[in-house]
Amino acid sequence: MSKNNSYRILNTRLPRVDAIDKVTGKAIYTDDMSFPGMLHGAILHSPLAHAKILNIDTSRAERLPGVKAVVTYKEAGTRPYGVSPARYDETIFCHDKVRYTGDEIAAVAAVDKDTALEAVNLIKVDFEELPILLDGLHAMDEGQPQLHERYKNNICAKVNWHFGDIEQGRKDSHIIRTDHITSKMQDAAFLEPQSVVAEVDSHGNLTMWSSTQAPHYVQRTLAMALNMPLHKVRVIKPAVGGGFGPKASCSTVELATCLLALKTGKPVKTTFDREQVFLHSRARHQFFHTMTTGVKKDGTLSFLEHHCIMDGGAYSSFGIAAVYYAGSLLGGPYRLKNMKYDGYRVVTNKPACGAQRGHGAVIARATFEVQLDRIAEELGMDPIELRLKNVMEAGETTCNELYVSSFGMKEALEAVRDSAAWKKKRTLAGKTRGTGKGIGAACGFFVSGAGYPIYRSKTYHCTVVTKVDEVGGGVTVTSGAADIGQGSDTVLAMITAEELGLNLDDVKVVSGDSSLSVDLGAYSSRTTLMTGHACKDAARDIKRQILEVIGGKLNIPPEKLDLKDGKVVGINNDIDFSALREEYLQEHKGFTDLPDGPELTFREASRIAFLEIGSVVGTGSYRPPKLGGSFKGATVGTSPAFGCSAQVAEVSVDLETGEVTVDNITGAHDCGFAINRTQVEGQMQGSMMMGMGEALMEQIIYNDKGRIMNANLAEYKIPTSLDVPHLDAIIVESNEPHGPYGAKEVGEGAIMPVIPSILNAIYDATGVRIDELPVTPERIIEALKKKRENK
Repeated sequence: MSKNNSYRILNTRLPRVDAIDKVTGKAIYTDDMSFPGMLHGAILHSPLAHAKILNIDTSRAERLPGVKAVVTYKEAGTRPYGVSPARYDETIFCHDKVRYTGDEIAAVAAVDKDTALEAVNLIKVDFEELPILLDGLHAMDEGQPQLHERYKNNICAKVNWHFGDIEQGRKDSHIIRTDHITSKMQDAAFLEPQSVVAEVDSHGNLTMWSSTQAPHYVQRTLAMALNMPLHKVRVIKPAVGGGFGPKASCSTVELATCLLALKTGKPVKTTFDREQVFLHSRARHQFFHTMTTGVKKDGTLSFLEHHCIMDGGAYSSFGIAAVYYAGSLLGGPYRLKNMKYDGYRVVTNKPACGAQRGHGAVIARATFEVQLDRIAEELGMDPIELRLKNVMEAGETTCNELYVSSFGMKEALEAVRDSAAWKKKRTLAGKTRGTGKGIGAACGFFVSGAGYPIYRSKTYHCTVVTKVDEVGGGVTVTSGAADIGQGSDTVLAMITAEELGLNLDDVKVVSGDSSLSVDLGAYSSRTTLMTGHACKDAARDIKRQILEVIGGKLNIPPEKLDLKDGKVVGINNDIDFSALREEYLQEHKGFTDLPDGPELTFREASRIAFLEIGSVVGTGSYRPPKLGGSFKGATVGTSPAFGCSAQVAEVSVDLETGEVTVDNITGAHDCGFAINRTQVEGQMQGSMMMGMGEALMEQIIYNDKGRIMNANLAEYKIPTSLDVPHLDAIIVESNEPHGPYGAKEVGEGAIMPVIPSILNAIYDATGVRIDELPVTPERIIEALKKKRENK
């Protein structure tokens, strides 16, 4: 869809504000940082998946020349921490037992990295091995090893929801079918490993630089776990080389590095190697989904019954939210009156899983969308027509009480159907199914920011402070928002420039610092809607102050003035600004770039405002309205707005080798309003490639001792530039009433339809269904073999 021409800055394709720094190598990442006298940290990880700790001997490490500190649970304490206060189950270092291969036992600070690593190897730990639990599907069975005393039958969290009348839905159904899909744990595969630098000043103030997504939450966890006042802890996010969710919570490397800095009084840096990234994980859970769905003769959905087990590894992390999201986000985008969900998040002796793009809902969506295709086949109905028959519209509420205030689902489906020439290709494919060429469709549904913070609080979700340069001319936007590569700094700059009538180069954004303002972080696709609101309000606050001063001096009501194209203009008639300009010119004698046009420039107006009222500072804040339903757990899945997406994938499958080539992906996403059209398309394309990797190749492989066998980017397969198909990203704009200028999410929702559209296309190409992810060539060949044997 075309650009909205009512805006000068918004809805355009302006370059990102950080583009030049990133492509020229000027951007500073955490591992680029260095301080005088800086020490280097290293962490001792458990070699065993499950064992009691009998003794830890650090004496040899402490005696090694160059070692400045060795810390274990004795120095760190055993205060529990985690993501959700209801599930604090981690300590900085293990003290009673280890629960996965890689669990953290101790840390060292030394004069260089090699010495720190040598010292770690000198720490002697005596273990008593315990039985290992690696099978998440059977983790709840009687007799299985118990990882935590508090989690009976290894159930970390469970959800049991029942909306509507399932039995009546069964009676109303013409077709009822049950399907299963399982997946494997996956890694986010961001290019920049976690890296941390911590320093303590002479007043005991702790500053930590980290490749994090959530400075605010990390600040809180550091203060709590290290027993420090919140105001004495500052978290700064430098440039970040990708996050995708696993960097959204506080990690042991952050806590250990800060502890080492506190103990030594020196700056300390610790950077993970790639194996440690895998060991820390906090990435995609393993899912075991079973869904039973009923439809009427005309294709109307009657009910959904959903059972899910999630293998979340050794600790809770974001698991309690993930198990809720896996069920709640199936309430849309289709009209579904009757839904039952039983979800169980279990612990096993593997690295802990957390929140990865599409938090908790990606594999559930894949299962449901694949099942809809199977139902369409049984009904003899076009899969897109089945979806169009059931899609919700703006103003409707799901059975689990999620209100959709804007909703371009129908428009997105029609866009991909028409753009991908669905009807022509589908007709041909239907006649030639199983010949190696296939096409598939799917939809998605996701939040535009979580409705509530992780901890119980009435806190604002974000605040923004924007200050006009006191010399006049430019503005600086300060925010705690975390730009992790998604482009939120550019969004804030564009909003500010639009509101104040400035060029983008006149707006500076300083962000990612917990001392600047409150911002809950880059997760749940929240920043554009939430921080965008606060940024807009801050800019309008500045605009009001400047126009009040100028209007007062000219005896003109400020509402008769506006800021456009870097100037103050009269809304209805020309204004003589010459008297005001004289004051500015007198102050700037000798300058050669003085304004001489008939309009008063923003540079002049902002300087005059400063001379009149002092510093011109605008503030904005955002907190969602009261959200949530009337049932237990209703707050999870709530959001001020919901995004939706549709996708068509076209594939070729070599029926001899099982190799899948994705030829084309056409996706349409309802982002409400595109602040920056290129960035919206970039987020969609990134989701397409990430989803394609998860569908076809990504899986963490464990041996029978719980050790990861492919903890590197050579053996953990992800798509490369050679695998990228033709990607067509279609922007749908539904004008979200609760979003700034009508904008809402695109960062995560666009991944939802990727996996199922590819799975449905593979079935079209091969005539076989694959119910285990990733869809490797071996699984396709095995399925084709079984099909031939059954014939």
